[in-house]
Amino acid sequence: MVVTAVVAAAIWTWISLSVSGGQGIVIAIAGAFTGIVACVAVFFALRRTDQVAHATGQTRTALDEAQQAREFVRYSDGELARLLEQTVPDAVRRLRGGAPADSVLAEVPRPADELHQRVLRLVVDEIAVGERRRAAATAACANAAGRLQALATSTLGDLREMENRSSDAMLGDLLKVDHSTAQAGRLADSIAVLTGARSGRRWTKPIRMESILRGALGRIGAYQRVRVHSASGVAVVGYAAEDVMHALAELMDNATKFSAPSEEVHVYVEDLHNGAVITIEDGGLGMKAQALVRAERAVSLDQPLDLTSMSGTRLGLAVVGCLARKHQLHVFFRPSSRGGIGVVMRIPTQLITQPRPETVSEADDSAAVAWPGPADDTSHEITGDLAEPSELPRRSRGQTLTAASRRPPSPTPSTARAERDTGSRFGAFQQRRSGSTAPSRHAATPADTGEDA
Repeated sequence: MVVTAVVAAAIWTWISLSVSGGQGIVIAIAGAFTGIVACVAVFFALRRTDQVAHATGQTRTALDEAQQAREFVRYSDGELARLLEQTVPDAVRRLRGGAPADSVLAEVPRPADELHQRVLRLVVDEIAVGERRRAAATAACANAAGRLQALATSTLGDLREMENRSSDAMLGDLLKVDHSTAQAGRLADSIAVLTGARSGRRWTKPIRMESILRGALGRIGAYQRVRVHSASGVAVVGYAAEDVMHALAELMDNATKFSAPSEEVHVYVEDLHNGAVITIEDGGLGMKAQALVRAERAVSLDQPLDLTSMSGTRLGLAVVGCLARKHQLHVFFRPSSRGGIGVVMRIPTQLITQPRPETVSEADDSAAVAWPGPADDTSHEITGDLAEPSELPRRSRGQTLTAASRRPPSPTPSTARAERDTGSRFGAFQQRRSGSTAPSRHAATPADTGEDA
């Protein structure tokens, strides 16, 4: 602008000097005015140019900052996605496996962002506290279940001793307490299953299917309403026998509870080339679609146990699901031909074997599985060779190796008496359950009278 003003002044000076007189003065004034206007115009033009350049620079800076912000948001989203989809699940899995919080934080990938690191630390610490509390509660429940199991076993053993030397007037009451104690033992076994503790007895030999069914019947309250139709000649391997028996007891118990008291529950057993199938059909009201979905999820082999989704009063299907996942038992639900629900449980071939010929001691041990009393009481329709108990009440939770070792090789007078009075003793139990207070010593069993129990 200064150069322009100097050049303009020089030109107008030369013009004014070239013109003589008053015209030169006028030309000089006009030139000066024009120069001033030109200088002002140039000044404002340059200022506007500077403003435009500054605005352009600000716009470019803003665009750069926006691009950086977008890249940061994209990076943060990626970090957050990795944190939620990979890091946190991996940390939870390690925490549930028993690893301490500091060890988990050192092993899992740490986010680069400090804020995400703080979030990860907070989440891991809270989950670690929750897992410690859950483990403590589960251990306490498992310990309590183990004590209840031991108490039930001890009580059943004492009851058997009392039953063998009691009079018929007391026998019905003792057998009723015996049955209630067996059901309490099943509840303790259920708690043990849900808490991951050991449940029930481990058999060292295969258990016949008839004994499995009788053992399951002996652990439910309304066993008189169950009718078993079986011609099965197979056995369940010893290590899985107790769990199969427990699962069947839970399914039978559900069938009796969710059907009218006047309705019978029918159990059908079929041997297959790839295992055995047991179907339990009731005459209840069936299940709504939502309840059926929950039931199928509870016994699914793919769904792990979720204690938070369980109802406090309905543990049976959750127990069945745990046992099914343990032994690969396939459990399905379908409409029953009797109007209620049919439950189909398929026992895989690896759990099925042929029963071994029994010695005298093994026959006594096998009788411990069966529900005491004649077969006709619980299931007239079972066919095939059934192991006959040599003494009155014998069940899996009441028989011990010590008690078995005390049995003399030859019948004693008390044993002979128990064999003679088995029918009358069970008749006393039946009369006690039906409310009679004066059972006859020679009361007939259901098989004797031809009536259903």
